[in-house]
This record gives sequence, structure tokens and C-alpha cells, in this order.
Amino acid sequence: MNPITPISSIARKAFYLGMGLASLAGEKASATLSDLRQQAAKLADELVERGEMTTEEARKFVEDLLAQAQGKSATKESPKEQAPRTIEILDGDSDEECDVETLQKKLEALQAELQRLRKG
Repeated sequence: MNPITPISSIARKAFYLGMGLASLAGEKASATLSDLRQQAAKLADELVERGEMTTEEARKFVEDLLAQAQGKSATKESPKEQAPRTIEILDGDSDEECDVETLQKKLEALQAELQRLRKG
């Protein structure tokens, strides 16, 4: 029996496991950001309807919130100036996940405040 065969099989399985985990993490992050975008857009629309924010301010609010969730600055770069995005596999205790969770909590608090203001 060739000792290289079991090792290469284990390495191949580890590689596929890593790729699967990276894919799953990317899908989860994408879904979370999509949900955050929808919630932020809904809140901004409500604030525009109430006259507390202009449509331009609402657009900027949503863009800034998403940029902050993605760990980017709010300034836009032209496509030519953008560097290739690096992909990093993070564990469950990453700062980016905490940032998204914090932003979701802030958004929920703002929605609760909006509801309170509507009632009162």
C-alpha cells in the first residue's frame, strides 16, 4: 500500500472542506448584508415619508450603513482605482461579524424609536 495515497486523500478532503466552508461563509455574509440593506432602505423610506430626511440623505444613509457593515469607507472609488478584493476566511469571532450585528441592533433600535414616535 502506498503511504502517499491516504495523505493525499486527506489533503484533498481538507481542501474541499475549506472551500465548502468559505462558500458557506460567503453566502451567509451576503444574505446578512442583503437583509441589512432591505431593513435600512425601509427605515430610510419611512423617514423620507415623514419628511425627516430628504431622498438624497436617505440614499447616503443606506450607502454609509452598508459601507460601514462591509468595513469600507463611505467614499467611492472608480472601478479603475479599485484593487482586487482579497478573500479571507474568518472564524465566528471576527470583528466584521460583530460590526454587522451591532449595526443590525442599531437599526432595530432606530425602527423601535420610529414606531414610538409614530404612536406618540
